[in-house]
Amino acid sequence: MSEEENKVGVFTVTDLGQSMEGDMSSSKKKTDVFEKYVQPCLAELFGTCLFVFAGCASVIGNAGSTGVIQPAVAHGLALGVMIMVFGQISGGHFNPAVSLAAYLCGGMELLLLVPYILAQMLGGLAAAGLTKAVFPSAMYDDSLGAAFSVTSNNLAAVTLAEVIMTVFLTLVVCMGAINSQTRSPLAPFCIGLTVTANILAGFVFGDKKIRIILK
Repeated sequence: MSEEENKVGVFTVTDLGQSMEGDMSSSKKKTDVFEKYVQPCLAELFGTCLFVFAGCASVIGNAGSTGVIQPAVAHGLALGVMIMVFGQISGGHFNPAVSLAAYLCGGMELLLLVPYILAQMLGGLAAAGLTKAVFPSAMYDDSLGAAFSVTSNNLAAVTLAEVIMTVFLTLVVCMGAINSQTRSPLAPFCIGLTVTANILAGFVFGDKKIRIILK
């Protein structure tokens, strides 16, 4: 084989190798984009949907009862499980207030904040639709579609209660799951318990009953 033929063979093999490396690099970039941006949003959508559905179902099933144990425990357990399942993918926020707090604490990129919130809203809407489709109309209407009614006209007190309980929840999330000095493997359990405590605390507030749905 002549020297010229050898050079042609070398160039051909080299070009093929470069082409394969380019294809692998392009495929890796696509995979990175999916895992970094698309997959977390899908996890937030599905996780929020399942969490809200479990919460709404517990409220509808508890319709007519004066107790709040069933909705409180159901919300807490559902949230803890969803964080365990999706936490390593998206962080397990399932709540726009939690996503905002996580961003402010440096726990997520600004680029993901709006997509997370949109995914959570879509997940909540899907869960509401599934709840309406699953339960009989009479049960659904009797529970106001799984929404508690506010029986107090003191909106300032209601708002303050919501703010306090939201701060409680976001503080536990930031300190238990984001802060490097205080985060713990028990964070999903603690966050679920915080939601349970918030519902138990917010169900009766002040002299009059204020029923608050915590999602």
